[in-house]
Amino acid sequence: MRALGIDFGLKRVGLAVSDPTGTVATPLETIRRRAGKRPPIAKLERISRELGVDHLVVGLPLNLKGRETDWCTSVRRVGENLANRLGVPVYFVDERLTSVRAERTIRSIGLKKQDREQKERIDAAAAQLILQAWLDEPKVAR
Repeated sequence: MRALGIDFGLKRVGLAVSDPTGTVATPLETIRRRAGKRPPIAKLERISRELGVDHLVVGLPLNLKGRETDWCTSVRRVGENLANRLGVPVYFVDERLTSVRAERTIRSIGLKKQDREQKERIDAAAAQLILQAWLDEPKVAR
């Protein structure tokens, strides 16, 4: 089982992939989005196919009270569209505060200031946290 974790944002899309056993998530690249352009579904599809992904795990940006926002509707639409194109299941995971946790983790590993403050690095780490949370859940109905 190989899963792709996606932290879908307005400016960037952070990605992470699981190992073939579905145990460990590793950060990948971050895709920059262009303002006013469609979501990069074709690029996400290409990456997914190259990696042999058979599950998608998308971070769902719930508000702090755990309720869905307008942005959740857009994120769900992108996730479902990509899953349909790939013919794989998509799972949505609560991503509240993953960017904050990712930033703290990046800062704690001893990188130079300019390296640890790269937004792309933080987005990929957030995708890793989203995917790892899903991988760590009990495997029911997958």
